Amino acid sequence: MKILMVCLGNICRSPLAHGILAHLVAESGLDWQVDSAGTGDWHVGKEPDRRSIAVAHKYGVDISAQRARLFVSDFFDLYDYIYVMDRNNYRDVLAKARNAADKDKVRMFLPDGIVPDPYFDENQFEPVFHMIEQRCRELIRDLAK
Repeated sequence: MKILMVCLGNICRSPLAHGILAHLVAESGLDWQVDSAGTGDWHVGKEPDRRSIAVAHKYGVDISAQRARLFVSDFFDLYDYIYVMDRNNYRDVLAKARNAADKDKVRMFLPDGIVPDPYFDENQFEPVFHMIEQRCRELIRDLAK
């Protein structure tokens, strides 16, 4: 199974989701591929935000080797599931869909809400980490069935 996590700049939320899910997948012995991308191109090629790296490291997850990528339509061919962090990401990813099959792959990461972007609020990185970790555990439980 191949899963892509998407946020705006691919430096805060989606790298955390990518790293946390990949860590949990490895612990579970699952043969899944997890990646991430952003809908904006400001940070392409750069490492995740230092605060995301720090909070992930605090909980034993290393995301420091990740590099930001821009979401492109070809990703619909590469991934089984594409999880987006908020409604704007959802809209932007759907705008690149070429057909109904592409659209069917796109889902909100949190089925009943959004993952807040912690970029402008230093105090949000830890709560966002825990929110993402909880959802990643649910995804493993649900998708592994």
